[in-house]
Amino acid sequence: MSGPERITLAMTGASGAQYGLRLLDCLVQEEREVHFLISKAAQLVMATETDVALPAKPRAMQAFLTEYTGAAPGQIRVFGQDDWMAPPASGSSAPAAMVVVPCSTGSLSAIASGACNNLIERAADVALKERRQLILVPREAPFSSIHLEHMLKLSNLGAVILPAAPGFYHQPQSIDDLIDFVVARILNLLNIPQDMLPRWGEQHRVSAD
Repeated sequence: MSGPERITLAMTGASGAQYGLRLLDCLVQEEREVHFLISKAAQLVMATETDVALPAKPRAMQAFLTEYTGAAPGQIRVFGQDDWMAPPASGSSAPAAMVVVPCSTGSLSAIASGACNNLIERAADVALKERRQLILVPREAPFSSIHLEHMLKLSNLGAVILPAAPGFYHQPQSIDDLIDFVVARILNLLNIPQDMLPRWGEQHRVSAD
């Protein structure tokens, strides 16, 4: 198995809930264990942008997401924002990689300053201090100088900043194709197999042959 076996997936209150849900589905299909964290603002955005209505309590949410994605029992673990005993809160137990998608500019700011006011912020802080993979997917336009300064700081600390800005060279035919572009880039960074988006040059080699 290539890529990490356990991944922390966090969703915060920016537009783009579809990215997080699609990534969750892909991770489940690739048989990864997912530690799922979501802010209250992200739940509100999800209810606005999709037809997915998550239960409020972590245990009920875990059961819902397990059924929604077809995950194996225990494959998805949901933790509340104040669950300081959760594995992502400690460097001795946290998964080897974390993705925040979508990442609000408020979460970006908190992570950049090491605020640790909730489990999402703490988990990201753990990833940074342990030098583990941290991928942040902001979805905002335009970016202010404050946002850009936070991104630069986090990039210098080792995080990967991957704005939710899909490309068009794969000739997307639907919104799902645009979503898959961003999710495929995340999976590539995690070194997890995906067949949604050919890596650059692969189609050229096929046509040349």
